[in-house]
Amino acid sequence: MAKLPILVAPDPVLKQVSQPVAEVTDELRRLMDDMLETMYAAPGIGLAAIQIGVAKRIIVIDLGKDKPGADDGGDAEKKKEKDPDPMYFVNPEIVWASDELVMCEEGCLSVPDLYEEVERPARVKVRYLDYHGKSQEIDCEGMLATCIQHEMDHLEGVLFIDHLSRLKREMMLKKLVKARKRESVG
Repeated sequence: MAKLPILVAPDPVLKQVSQPVAEVTDELRRLMDDMLETMYAAPGIGLAAIQIGVAKRIIVIDLGKDKPGADDGGDAEKKKEKDPDPMYFVNPEIVWASDELVMCEEGCLSVPDLYEEVERPARVKVRYLDYHGKSQEIDCEGMLATCIQHEMDHLEGVLFIDHLSRLKREMMLKKLVKARKRESVG
């Protein structure tokens, strides 16, 4: 497995629409494994192939599972430990979305260190091919519903900041450009 560079906005590649995958091959599984390693190292909870410059309809997500006995013991400052629980989505499509909407704070590995509230359907049903190329359907709610919709937006060339007002989006992009300039100087 290999850790790959993640593209950062306003890189024009992030605006490309990703192409469907014909079949899940060993090469594609290696790509998904590399994506997962890249996401873990970032660290993040979701990554679309376009974020590493590959315009294919592939997403990896890992919201983790609480380890048994990993409760915070009353200490709210301690984070629960999570076991890896990777999910692989090839050619995902939303086949149903709830009318109920929820606001959730989102961030993105391609828009580092910036977060904003985005409104999305509370629940979705997603059809996709899994790691082995088998057709699957999953009902998503909560963080999984938000994450899958966020990552599927990437497949259409949409960033979470594109859901914001023009003014907020421009302010966030200016912050990104300033941060990149500081990093290159320092």
